[in-house]
Amino acid sequence: MPVPTNLITLTTRIFLQVRPITHQYLQGWKNIAQKIPDPELRWQAQLSISTKTFHCEGGSIYGLLAGNRYKEAIKFIVAYQTISDYLDNLCDRSTSLDPDDFRALHEAMLHALTPDAKLSSYYRFRQEQDDGGYLAALVQTCRDVLRNLSNYRIAASTVLDLAGFYFDLQVHKHVKSEERLPRLQAWFDQNKSRLPEMTWYEFAACAGSTLGIFSIVSLLFNPNTSSELISKIKQAYFPWVQGLHILLDYLIDQEEDRRGHDLNFCSYYPDSELLAKRLIYFYRQAQQSIAGLPFPEFHRLINRGLLSIYLSDNKVSQQKEVRKISRKLLSIGGAKAIFFYLHCWIYRRLP
Repeated sequence: MPVPTNLITLTTRIFLQVRPITHQYLQGWKNIAQKIPDPELRWQAQLSISTKTFHCEGGSIYGLLAGNRYKEAIKFIVAYQTISDYLDNLCDRSTSLDPDDFRALHEAMLHALTPDAKLSSYYRFRQEQDDGGYLAALVQTCRDVLRNLSNYRIAASTVLDLAGFYFDLQVHKHVKSEERLPRLQAWFDQNKSRLPEMTWYEFAACAGSTLGIFSIVSLLFNPNTSSELISKIKQAYFPWVQGLHILLDYLIDQEEDRRGHDLNFCSYYPDSELLAKRLIYFYRQAQQSIAGLPFPEFHRLINRGLLSIYLSDNKVSQQKEVRKISRKLLSIGGAKAIFFYLHCWIYRRLP
């Protein structure tokens, strides 16, 4: 089954293949989440699925890189993204502000990528303990898929490196508010020598995406995928594609995060004009960075899709400066981005 590289084919396969199987797997996790014994863990697990379904829907598009084995790739993507969303909820609305707790929870994301690792007691630093095996089942599902990839060994260190950035971000950004900036800035200082020129908050955004992992794992279903290609994917996705992804996420959440006193990386730009310029720069760099990958047009369409998914959100219309930035970004994305945008806008407003 060929990877779709034109707009109509991609859109058709998203609706006829990707979306149905994604929702099938999500329904399975919903059913398990409903049976979690601890009421707080049950609530956060159910909430993470009901409010962040679009994360799995978007991430699962990368499953099309797996060809005929797209269902297996989507099974991994849905499970891994559900871990991410669930743990993000637990940390955002945490009953603790303990960095050891956040590290322990996010060990699950590393273990999900390490088929032979011994599972931990992920809740060992918090009051809520009994999830009925929910988190361990998500981890094991990811590992089961990876065990069926004969060439996973060539990518293991790379995906763990990407997951390590995500792990560190989740710890640093969820501690006490007065500790967040010093920790995030010190973390950036430790890593900036391996990065193009950017700010600490842009680096943090680049670390917060799972898209590089999804792209790599999906391509591993092709046995001809080489270690050189894995390295190219990482360089393309980190920092540019992943940075674009998370900056768009924070862009539309600015007002919501202001009300909730939550950390928002877009709020650190000195003005909306510079924010718009940097978002456009990240988009253009993302489009250039994937030029050397197989099926570059697929990846370019996904980048345009990122613009459309986020900018069609209802939150955009409620924020004047975000509306202005959205119009600029869509114009840069061109006709294909606007096509995606219209589809996403209609889809989001269907009953």
